Amino acid sequence: MKISDFLSSTDVTADFAAFDKQQVIQELARKVGVTVDVLPDRIFAELMKREEFGSTGMGGGVAIPHARFHQINKPFGLLVRLRKPIDFDAVDGKPVDIVFLLLLPNRQDSQGLAALACVARKLREPAITAALRSAPDGEELYHALVAN
Repeated sequence: MKISDFLSSTDVTADFAAFDKQQVIQELARKVGVTVDVLPDRIFAELMKREEFGSTGMGGGVAIPHARFHQINKPFGLLVRLRKPIDFDAVDGKPVDIVFLLLLPNRQDSQGLAALACVARKLREPAITAALRSAPDGEELYHALVAN
């Protein structure tokens, strides 16, 4: 599985403004709700419920908030680079500036796990996160992630 299988260049934003973890998740839920035909409030609630189990801030300035929905037939991604890093309760205690929202099908197959693993692998690579941080716009941000 490749990230381009579930992330479109139109779903990438390079200069996303948010003040805290809750606002990032709420704004991303609002942004993606129309596209996936799930109420933004439901998306927000499920993402926050997942955060209660443990932060999806994986360290290195990266977070991958994710949740499963029965309305989703295949993984769907949304990538933002924050204007200013925020506290995300990440495992390393460092602020987050790259957020990859991932919505997954509710069924228990390998597709959702493969998508999550694919994103996590890519965003653990220092060369890729450096390229994401230096990309001038959403288009370059997208290419920095899917080309490598």
